Amino acid sequence: MFTGLQPTAASLHIGNYLSAIKGVLALQETHECILCVVDYHAITVPYDPAQLYQRRINIAAEYLAAGVDPERVTMVVQSDVPEHVELAWLLGCLVPVPKFEQLPTYKDKKARYGSAGFGLLAYPILMAADILIYKAEAVPVGKDQQPHIEFAREVARRFNHTFGPTFPEPHAEINAGAYIPSLDGQGAMSKSSGKGTLNLSDDEATIRRKLARAVTDPARIRRTDPGEPTRCPVYTLHGCYTPQPELEQIAAGCRSAAIGCLECKRLLADEVVADLGPLAARRAALLAHPDRVREILAAGAKTCRPLARQTLDEARHKMGLS
Repeated sequence: MFTGLQPTAASLHIGNYLSAIKGVLALQETHECILCVVDYHAITVPYDPAQLYQRRINIAAEYLAAGVDPERVTMVVQSDVPEHVELAWLLGCLVPVPKFEQLPTYKDKKARYGSAGFGLLAYPILMAADILIYKAEAVPVGKDQQPHIEFAREVARRFNHTFGPTFPEPHAEINAGAYIPSLDGQGAMSKSSGKGTLNLSDDEATIRRKLARAVTDPARIRRTDPGEPTRCPVYTLHGCYTPQPELEQIAAGCRSAAIGCLECKRLLADEVVADLGPLAARRAALLAHPDRVREILAAGAKTCRPLARQTLDEARHKMGLS
């Protein structure tokens, strides 16, 4: 199993937690897991170099605070294993340029920033290399990243067809938190935009304040107006926290106006605070002693580099480069 998150913000948000991190927690008992802080991906868009190093530590600490066991899961920083980049170059030579331009991340970020460098165009092939260099089979991701897993599968097929069986085709592990909408109603929750997010570093007061201000179904202008819960970001988050019987009651109450948006938000805030409160405390304790986090990441690099080197040497040999 391989998954990675970018250090593009000071903290991960609840969407990252409910999709990628929860996916790791579900698999760490049954799979050989590699969990990566993908800092090379983070530099494909404008960023502050002065903040990048600390953000890498923050994300690693949040993985650990969420319950990732470093005795079972190998944690590593992408740039500490340069073999990722060399494999990306080898794989990229097999893929036509239009394939890169079709992927949603490139289109969305190009539109957001007004331009795109080579790194952003090549983002999918580096992501494919991240996965394939460990011959990973399972990749916990959010729903928005599923096209990139399909791309990685196609790259594996191209290489295998051209040079002989080498890479397994990875599959996406999508769970209930695969898509978490922004609290402002503007698409998916995003670290890079920083808007409408519930962060793992938020304290109880901040969580409650953000949820109280979250947009809901626009049809519910007044308390007595009936609504449609599937149009509401708050209800989507309820789906990740609230047991099914209570969830059905909330949905029925929304449609009949028997429950108001403020009460619905309060119920969700209670669930989120109960879940994230202990995590935030563990996060703070880890960041107070970052040397332990650094030791775990250094040990991860020592484990991953030989694995990555072995796969890279195999690919180079099959391509006639050694």
